[in-house]
Amino acid sequence: MNTSLLVWIVLAPLLGSILSGLLYFYHIKKSKVSDIYFSLIGTITPLISFLITLSLFLRMNDEKIIFKQHLFTWLNVDKLNIEMAFLGDNLSIFMSMFVTFVGWLIHIYAIGYMKGDNGFGKFFAYFNLFLASMLILVLADNPIILFIGWEGVGVCSYLLIKFYYGNAQNVLAANKAFIVNRVGDFGFLLGVVTLFFALGQVDLSFGSIEANLGNVSNELLVLSGILLFIGAMGKSAQIPLYVWLPDAMAGPTPISALIHAATMVTAGVYMVARFHFLYSGIEEIGLFIAYIGAISALFAAIIATRQTDIKKILAYSTMSQLGYMFIAVGLGFYSTGLFHVFTHAFFKAMLFMGAGGVIMAIHHEQNIFKIAQHRASLPIIGATFLVGVIAISGIPPFSGFFSKDAILAAAFQEGQYLIWAIAMFTAFLTAFYMFRMYFIVFVAPTKHDVQYVRTSKTITIPLLILAIGAIGAGFLNLPAIFGGNHFVDTWLGQLNSKHIHMDHTTEYVLMALSIIVAATGIMAAYAKYANFDVSKPEDETGLIGNKFYIDEIYNALFVQSSKKLSTFIDKVVDAKIIDAFVMNSSIGFVNIGKRVALIQNANVRFYAVFMLVGMTAIFIYLYITLGL
Repeated sequence: MNTSLLVWIVLAPLLGSILSGLLYFYHIKKSKVSDIYFSLIGTITPLISFLITLSLFLRMNDEKIIFKQHLFTWLNVDKLNIEMAFLGDNLSIFMSMFVTFVGWLIHIYAIGYMKGDNGFGKFFAYFNLFLASMLILVLADNPIILFIGWEGVGVCSYLLIKFYYGNAQNVLAANKAFIVNRVGDFGFLLGVVTLFFALGQVDLSFGSIEANLGNVSNELLVLSGILLFIGAMGKSAQIPLYVWLPDAMAGPTPISALIHAATMVTAGVYMVARFHFLYSGIEEIGLFIAYIGAISALFAAIIATRQTDIKKILAYSTMSQLGYMFIAVGLGFYSTGLFHVFTHAFFKAMLFMGAGGVIMAIHHEQNIFKIAQHRASLPIIGATFLVGVIAISGIPPFSGFFSKDAILAAAFQEGQYLIWAIAMFTAFLTAFYMFRMYFIVFVAPTKHDVQYVRTSKTITIPLLILAIGAIGAGFLNLPAIFGGNHFVDTWLGQLNSKHIHMDHTTEYVLMALSIIVAATGIMAAYAKYANFDVSKPEDETGLIGNKFYIDEIYNALFVQSSKKLSTFIDKVVDAKIIDAFVMNSSIGFVNIGKRVALIQNANVRFYAVFMLVGMTAIFIYLYITLGL
């Protein structure tokens, strides 16, 4: 069904970004503009997007229709036809629902967090643009338009990570995020190009690609699938393209919450689900994706156990949870993976926002042991943070339990016992390091006289709303053994996703094992950190504390080698070979020209002799060769 509303889901935050940007320029060039105007623009426009999305969702639920909107033909050259069009199917509307809702709550939170900042208006301009880019990505009807949104979130992440560009570390972190993501993005683009040449004269809409996929050789499908997934590795911070994510914590906490909960890092999972018709038919790629997810989940969880920066712990937890999502989509359980994306958005946004509230209260201190030494009383933040920690640890009836348990069950059902074992051990580590952080920050005894800190309602209200989601979101896909109707699985039926169909006894046993593993992790954290002496903090030392020296290895293998190669090209190839050859050749030609110029001496007798010599030479040549 055609509709004009899809474009307004994107235009609302985009216009908000433009308006905030114009007001900010007026603010710095002409006269001061009150922060209230930026606040209103920054929060109302995401709300408009959410309300439009909600209305479309309700219509789709009632009428069982799909929305499309064709704006114009962007490019039509020979066999290449690219339409600027948006698609509002079950998958894109599902994603848009929580992207806009959670994004709106984070925008409200940002009002309190960024209060008094000199770049308040600029921040909301970037923030709205970030959300608009993610919505372009989600609603795109073809991979080229998806790529525009894909690059848009990359650019906005760069702008927001380096928001406080006066700090050199922030700039380096932004550069790192930008460069690493460009590696993945290049792979994604090559994947789309491969698909285009493989398909031939077919427009690149997702519907056309799916319909004509049977005409493509298996080799090209495998190549395209791998290249597209390289893009997902970069955006969703999976091994080996994950190194940018922890450093991205240099940006303000609201952007950390938006990146990790509703935008950017979930783009890779969404992209794989969008290309489900490609990955479903190639088991080898699916297993590759699942193993990358499992290894990434375990690797990030191990590193998180020794981190001391509260935001970096949460960053590694995001990488780990994304690994679970890729396990699900890699094994063909697309709706299960997206269900975890959905539940994760609530508790991860809440955790980052809670961490931001703590950081503000302790005067921007992020070391968990120093936070504990100067603890402030934050009852709402503390309570909601605990909810988030329980949810991500996979304790029922919190949302994280239902989505994570479904992924574990999927791996077990498919006979991928190694993946299941890795995921189970990761669940233990998740519960351990998350409760390690909670016990140190909120529970461990301190000699400091704890003072109550008043927090803004723009911070606490979004936290309370998200807490409701973190608790109750799991019931939207409640397993059948508990009387649920699998709403998310049903809604995403277009993905032809695999479903859990084990006998109830096996399912109960797996659930019990999952709970026992998580509880063991919590008890281990309690035993070690509930009464920890925060005056003797742990350091980020050793192999794990130094994150397996991956950054150092990458620096040696890629950064330094690239610098040496560039220096060699500049100093040797360019200066001593290319420039020397060109310069020497030029000098030689100039000298030849000077000698030739001596012929032009204006002496008639010299010209006559020169002509006579030439005619003689011609005569001799003809005599010898032709016998004349």
